[in-house]
Amino acid sequence: MYQNILTETENGVLTITINRESKLNALNILTLQEIKSAVLDVQEKAEIRGIILTGAGAKAFAAGADISEFANFSVEQGTKMSADGHSVMNAIEQSKKPVIAAVNGFALGGGCELAMACHFRLASENAKFGQPEVNLGVPPGYGGTQRLVQLIGKGKALQMLLTADAIGAHEALEYGLVSEVLPMEDLIPRCIEVLNKLKTKSPLAIAAVISCVNDCFAEGKNGFETEINAFGHAFGTIDFKEGTDAFLNKRKPNY
Repeated sequence: MYQNILTETENGVLTITINRESKLNALNILTLQEIKSAVLDVQEKAEIRGIILTGAGAKAFAAGADISEFANFSVEQGTKMSADGHSVMNAIEQSKKPVIAAVNGFALGGGCELAMACHFRLASENAKFGQPEVNLGVPPGYGGTQRLVQLIGKGKALQMLLTADAIGAHEALEYGLVSEVLPMEDLIPRCIEVLNKLKTKSPLAIAAVISCVNDCFAEGKNGFETEINAFGHAFGTIDFKEGTDAFLNKRKPNY
């Protein structure tokens, strides 16, 4: 079905693997569109409760965009490329299913932007993060200037963006860019462990939390209003009835 990604579903978890190991999983246009398609495809599938996004091999999550693909683009083509990339990142960020980036090596340029679009990031000890676009004469184009500031603050973000310096996994943990740093062999098992824990929670409430948090940063949105409406809406859902009944009867809820 896909040329540049692999997809595997097991126990309610979809794993998407960028499968361009010989090119350090560089993100060409087709790869990004396939990632978007795979994420959107499971949004209405109740049996899928979470998504892991990772790269093939042990060197790279995604080492940036495929420069050879856009080196001769015009202004119009460059603008469209950025807009299309933003739509991919937005699809991930707005996914009702929690998306964990399992960063197993280089996450540079578009790869760092892809990781930041996920709901949170777990990294292997060899992971490196960076936005080196200024070396090519362009700013980041897939949301890097926005999400990096949101995640680590303006000062550190500007330093990374302007110097193009990469940071290692432990520095990324210190910055708040990743949640955990693990040995490579423990990375995917830990992601599965986290998603298995999330599978015990209300999927409708998880989707609502994602929406509320996203609206904290969305232009023209009021996250507080989103939360009020989401909270009220929840009272009419089967998840609320199940959750409250389980609590009152001292049993585990069955979502």
